[in-house]
Amino acid sequence: MKIPGVSFSLKRALGISGLKQKVARKTGLPLTKQGLERKIGNTVIKSASGKKK
Repeated sequence: MKIPGVSFSLKRALGISGLKQKVARKTGLPLTKQGLERKIGNTVIKSASGKKK
């Protein structure tokens, strides 16, 4: 049974979420599937259109 307004995350309690964020910021690569797909898609579109940052 869930208690409204109370949640617990084992990953956050163990510090896994924070560690993943730090790694992603240092490398510049997102660690989520959606984030990685978005980054790759933007790179492909920029290279295809010939635009540089």
